[in-house]
Amino acid sequence: MPFSMTDRAQVLAEALPYIQKYSGKTVVVKYGGNAMISQELRRAVISDLVLLSLVGIHVVVVHGGGPEINEMLEKIGKQSRFVDGLRYTDGETMDIVQQVLCGKVNKDLVGLINRKGGRAVGLCGLDDGLFQASQLDEKYGLVGRVDQVNPQPVLDCLEKGYLPVVATVAQGTDGNEAYNVNADTAAAKLAIALKASRLLLLTDVRGLLTDPSDEGTLIPAVRASEIPGLIKDGVIQGGMIPKIDCAVEAVRSGVSSAVILDGRIPHSILIELLSDAGIGTLLKL
Repeated sequence: MPFSMTDRAQVLAEALPYIQKYSGKTVVVKYGGNAMISQELRRAVISDLVLLSLVGIHVVVVHGGGPEINEMLEKIGKQSRFVDGLRYTDGETMDIVQQVLCGKVNKDLVGLINRKGGRAVGLCGLDDGLFQASQLDEKYGLVGRVDQVNPQPVLDCLEKGYLPVVATVAQGTDGNEAYNVNADTAAAKLAIALKASRLLLLTDVRGLLTDPSDEGTLIPAVRASEIPGLIKDGVIQGGMIPKIDCAVEAVRSGVSSAVILDGRIPHSILIELLSDAGIGTLLKL
């Protein structure tokens, strides 16, 4: 059935109360997964970010770049290695991580947003000590635990109307110059420091599912107090556990709500924030 002008008007009217709700508020988006790899999804995400920014929502993007790091390591003949799901980061790998995340990936995203009509500025955790970290565990190499966040560089950008795009390399505080930091963790820590209204964690699944093999079993909303039971029952398992842990920490530390959101769906950010539908799993106290 064709999408009529009346349908289009209804969509815009439905968005109005949500625009009013979030106008002037901060939303942190962790951008990664397939939404970074697929050109179609990337264009949709960039459009969503620009639109939200233009209607007065303070959008902050925190990004990873695993595939690009893997590609660069391959070019220099170095094998990617993972320990407990985290990239083992020796000195040579850390150099590549810093070059790729703070350089190519960050600046490519900034360029895409600006070409779409946004006003993006690229930052990384080394800028004015935005992310300050110490070594998580020797078995992971130069992987950092975020101990402190200085949100001022991001706040300065937002105050001037810019859209900050943040790469997750942290300033070392224990002797090492820099650390590789998990992007979900960094996004949650930054959302807390910014007192954000919402944290969106883009991923490659629908959200929390009661049956991981059936995407029709999406859990639309869950409270932080229910999470331990869901982990015990095996509903939350594997790589979803650290992601959920980040979301729980965020809402327990003042972020109004967090959403595990399917980045494979075009314009999932707009659907989640500006419509009655909501398509991810909402986590709140």
